[in-house]
Amino acid sequence: MEGMGVVGKALGLLLCGTLVYYHCAYRNSTILSLFSDVLIVLLCSLAILGFLFRQINISVPVDPLEWQISQDAANSIVAWLANTVGAAESVLRVAATGHDKRLFLRVGVCLYILSAVGRLVSGVTVAYAGLCLFCLYMLAENSQSIRTCVPQLQRQRNGTTVEEDNM
Repeated sequence: MEGMGVVGKALGLLLCGTLVYYHCAYRNSTILSLFSDVLIVLLCSLAILGFLFRQINISVPVDPLEWQISQDAANSIVAWLANTVGAAESVLRVAATGHDKRLFLRVGVCLYILSAVGRLVSGVTVAYAGLCLFCLYMLAENSQSIRTCVPQLQRQRNGTTVEEDNM
């Protein structure tokens, strides 16, 4: 059952990413236009549902005005963001000073590759390709058939066969 939840998340993420890619790349619209379209659709949907609930005399089970995020959740989100930004800043500072030549070279090559890819394709296309690869990784990680094939492939790569391991 755990694998099905991850598969559902991956497929939902892929579907949302596809819609964002279509909206931004093929319609040549901006992210602001996408957000406004999504908010308009949500507002209209909620208004229609509210109207139907009033007509059928159904009370709304949860009041959205009472939704709150806990202090611990807010603190953990901000701490994660601060740690991520701090780690990136630390790596870039060490690379910029030149004390670690390998790190400087790796950062330079990565930035050069990102610059070349950015000249070839749009940023939305790169983001969508990354999202597709991430979803494929999530699906592959939780796929039962891949879990059974990987040990067999690893044994074959190490020079042993399945028959030798069973003896």
